[in-house]
Amino acid sequence: MKRFFFIVTLLILSSVAANAQRVYTKNGLISFFSSTKMEDIKADNNQVLCVLNTQTGELQFSVLNKGFHFPKALMEEHFNENYIESNKFPKSTFKGTVADISKVNFTQDGTYPVSVKGDLVIHGVTKSITAPGSIVIKDGKVATSSKFIIKLADYNISIPGAVKSNISESIEITVKCNLDQKM
Repeated sequence: MKRFFFIVTLLILSSVAANAQRVYTKNGLISFFSSTKMEDIKADNNQVLCVLNTQTGELQFSVLNKGFHFPKALMEEHFNENYIESNKFPKSTFKGTVADISKVNFTQDGTYPVSVKGDLVIHGVTKSITAPGSIVIKDGKVATSSKFIIKLADYNISIPGAVKSNISESIEITVKCNLDQKM
C-alpha cells in the first residue's frame, strides 16, 4: 500500500512538473505603424525574443531597436539616429503577465482572448501598460498576438517641427509570436 501511494504521488508530481513549462521564440514579429495625411510609416522586426510561462502567465519580450526595417533606408536611419536613438537605447523590452492565463487550455485547440499587463520600456522610459491580446493553441503549438497604441511623448520621443506632419503622435504596435520552442 505504501508503495502504491508513493507511485501515485510520484506520477502526480511528474505531471505537475511536466505542465509547468515555458515556451519561447527568437523570431517573433513586432511591427509598428504611423499614419498621417502626409505619409504612412511602417516598420517590422522579426528578431523578437519572447518567453511565456504557461503556468504563471509571466510574459517577456526583448527586441533590438536596430532590427526594425523600413521600406525606405532614410526612414530607418532617422528612426535609429534621431528618434529611438538606438546607440544609446539598443533594446526595447516588455515584462508582465497574462492576467487570465487560467482561462487558456494549453492542451486544447482554440483561440483564447487575454489581457496582458506589465512594463514596456522604450527609449529608456518605463511605462505600465495593459493591452488586449489572444493566445491560439493549434496542434500543441502556442501563438500569441496583440495590438495596442502608444504615444511617442510618453516615451520622451520628440518629433522635430519640420517633420511633425509626417509622423503621428500615436503609434500602433502589433506583436505576433509563434512560441514553438520549449525551455
